[in-house]
Amino acid sequence: MTVAGVAAMGVGAGALLMTDNDASAGQSAEQRAAVQETLTIKCPDISIRLTRVPRQAQSTVDDELARMDSQVATAYQRLASRGSGASDEWVKSRVLEPLSTQRRSAIIRITATIDRVASRPQGLTSLASCTVKRDSTAPTNADTDAGNGGATPTPGGATPAAGGQQPPQQSGPQKADFVDIRQVRPNVSKPAQKADASQGTFTSRCGRNENKHFNPDNVIVAPGVSNGAHHMHDYVGNLATDAFSSDQELAGAGTTCTNGDRSTHYWPVLRLRDGSNEKDVNADGGGKDGNVGRILQPASVKLTFRGSPVTKVTAMPKFLRIITGDAKSFTNGTANANASWSCTGFENRQLKDKYPLCPSGSNVVRTFNFQSCWDGKNTDSANHRAHVAFAQADGSCPQGFRAVPQLVQRITYKVQPGSTFAVDSFPEQLHKPVTDHGDFINVMSSRLMAKAVRCINNGSKCG
Repeated sequence: MTVAGVAAMGVGAGALLMTDNDASAGQSAEQRAAVQETLTIKCPDISIRLTRVPRQAQSTVDDELARMDSQVATAYQRLASRGSGASDEWVKSRVLEPLSTQRRSAIIRITATIDRVASRPQGLTSLASCTVKRDSTAPTNADTDAGNGGATPTPGGATPAAGGQQPPQQSGPQKADFVDIRQVRPNVSKPAQKADASQGTFTSRCGRNENKHFNPDNVIVAPGVSNGAHHMHDYVGNLATDAFSSDQELAGAGTTCTNGDRSTHYWPVLRLRDGSNEKDVNADGGGKDGNVGRILQPASVKLTFRGSPVTKVTAMPKFLRIITGDAKSFTNGTANANASWSCTGFENRQLKDKYPLCPSGSNVVRTFNFQSCWDGKNTDSANHRAHVAFAQADGSCPQGFRAVPQLVQRITYKVQPGSTFAVDSFPEQLHKPVTDHGDFINVMSSRLMAKAVRCINNGSKCG
């Protein structure tokens, strides 16, 4: 059985594919050939449980969590490098047990660090063990066809690189990850607007990353750690953003926004999976982490702040950090997932766990609707979620939270009908659409934020 979709990362990594006998029962030979089983690593996400970390311990905890992400990526490399010959015993002894030992040591260090300055967190060591997650789906055309104008495909649909070297092989997405948007029923509803609510909008125009500001860092989740995301990010707005940016550096940096807004906006890049290579094919966050293909520049980026349907909004604090969605939702589950995929002309149909196949003349749309309720005290929290919340079904904020302008990042891409594309992801997340996510750091001046709040509360459209 050939192994397709394997990304070369050191010793080689990517999706491990093998025949899924259960799924193949009762199918034709052609159907059985098209059904494959992808194995990946599933580990409990420690960060979700760390809702309270003392400031004195936060830096060390962040470093340990980033190290654990790297450990999972390495274990995934080892799993995929074995190919279809990996036995259960080999997976257990060479992949899962060493990984669990590493994670247990990291958890002990996290616990000890917190214990020095605050109450010792309980129950974390029970989250050390990992398992193998199976994803039985059919490969995409990019995995089975050349898709490159007649060039001979290498495994995973990649085209041989110059000089005879083969680029990293693709590790997804799968055919089942796509759906024709025309076959999706409208599913968008909005809460009723109260007459005295905040119905205005404020828009920042910050370009489409024309200056090619990319890096695989995440200054919110893994500050001070290079390649903390293990996937490439697109940036607009603040020009200084990387893993090592301090608040002071962000406040003094240049910006791509025409109104002087120095806020940071970033999201995983989208790549065309047609066998072509990007210049990061052998770099961290790119091919070394299983993210291959040409990076697609957005056709448009719209950054809009809107109001609450039931009340006025108050100003966001400077340096407020918000993450929407979950980069690990394929293995974590969908509790924090917030992906929204669609096509222009069909945006009353939003997809959470599928990529859209758009008809001719329609662009792919990614929409990130951020949390719009703030706890009134903190600009961040230990798990980067507890200080903000989504509005409830009726549009009101949960008790203890207040309404702030809601950021909506809307990004479109021109993708030819039938083309395979995928969002960058942590290697073990297999480029699943449900893992899509957006990040934001508010670096607006107090004057600009006051203008935004005024416009939104007055029902005006500004920007």
